[in-house]
Amino acid sequence: MSTSISRKEFLQRSAMAGAAAMLSSLESLAVQRADKKLRVALIGCGSVSNRYIPNLQGSSMIDIVALCDIKYERALEQKKKYNVRAETYPHIEAMLKGVPFDMMVTTTDMQMHGELNKKALSAGKHVWSEKPMANTYAEGKALLELARSRKLHFWGAPAVVMSPQFAFMSRSIQEGKLGRIASAHGQYGHTGPTWSAFFYEKGGGSMPDLGVYNMATLTGLLGPARSVMAMTSIVNPERTVDDKGTIKVEAEDNAHLLLDHGKGIISHVMCGFNYFDPHGHEAKGQQLHSIQIYGDKANMRMIGYDWETYGVWLDDSWDKPATLHEPDPGDFQWQMGATVVGESIIKGIEPRINAEHALHVLEIIEGARTSSATGKKVELGSTFPWPMV
Repeated sequence: MSTSISRKEFLQRSAMAGAAAMLSSLESLAVQRADKKLRVALIGCGSVSNRYIPNLQGSSMIDIVALCDIKYERALEQKKKYNVRAETYPHIEAMLKGVPFDMMVTTTDMQMHGELNKKALSAGKHVWSEKPMANTYAEGKALLELARSRKLHFWGAPAVVMSPQFAFMSRSIQEGKLGRIASAHGQYGHTGPTWSAFFYEKGGGSMPDLGVYNMATLTGLLGPARSVMAMTSIVNPERTVDDKGTIKVEAEDNAHLLLDHGKGIISHVMCGFNYFDPHGHEAKGQQLHSIQIYGDKANMRMIGYDWETYGVWLDDSWDKPATLHEPDPGDFQWQMGATVVGESIIKGIEPRINAEHALHVLEIIEGARTSSATGKKVELGSTFPWPMV
């Protein structure tokens, strides 16, 4: 008798095993800390912390007990600005020796994520990391293995799968409302950040900063990608930024990817730091259909960006206009990921966000760069529990 299994069966078994292991660990911690709040330490008190700190403060289950930044004055400023009753530290080593905490939230320059996340996991701390969760796929995989070996949890942004618009689109696909899926498109871009050089330096780039959202959304909706083909480029070889003046751009500021999701489904992602958008970096009121899914019975178009969306148009009739669904984002915010996973630890539940998904997206980014450099399609080996809704 053959012992071979299909890819779908493999994914389903892997998802069940991974979910069971995570849930068991979450339940164990929930019992241990049933009457306590999760103690959170945030490292990286720059621009992104202005969104994370208030969101964490809004949870009755979380206490921010430590703030850390290598530019120590920024930790002090954020403590005062948000009236955070937390200790402040100038580097991670001091923080790990300081006030006890349960989970570290990493919002530093992306090039430091892998190193800092490893130090926290090695010290027995859960970790929520802004994207990317590590700087290479191998590093991310090793960090996830480290976390599991120590019965810790390690999650990575983005949190786009938490929106009601994502849930509606996923259910529509799973229920067959679009018929046979053929193609999908995602896009996100602006003219580039000016406040820091790290976006343009080696290890930065438009894919881990911008494209990561669409990659997470499209794989979350359509399933893990089997392969990637890509072209990347540097449109502006020099940039002027606040912290270093004029710099040489070393990472891609323009990227186009094709992803094969199996069953004939192909998706396309475009992202870059050279895309004029009058809505700017914040994208408030954006009406662009940034995520589009096409089947032979219907299509869906997400209004706005997947990290700040205002509804989904479903077009499934030859003679009736498209219908608008989920126009209200509810409590969804792109910066809610750390709060969601932190509360999941206390509640002892498994969040929709999962580490394998973030790791898969990291492999896509790395594969896209290899594809662009070699001109060849790159096969992908990672997967994650799917469907997500």
